[in-house]
Amino acid sequence: MLNWKKSLTVLALAFFLSGSAYAQCAMCRANAESNIKSGKNQIGRGLNTGILYLLSIPYLLGGAAAFIYFKNRGKANQA
Repeated sequence: MLNWKKSLTVLALAFFLSGSAYAQCAMCRANAESNIKSGKNQIGRGLNTGILYLLSIPYLLGGAAAFIYFKNRGKANQA
């Protein structure tokens, strides 16, 4: 039962503390638009690469967790 409470607490904190992240998206968007208008597209490419990098991390962590879970589940069934 303790793990359930910890998980719920972490989830609630992540939900309530994520509101400040929206301001950064607007700043990045304004910066990218001003650079595209001036003819410099390198910053836009860097932002896209960074977004793809940040997007891949949760999928990699979830895949690793699923792999470890299924690997250990087979060992638990044998014992």
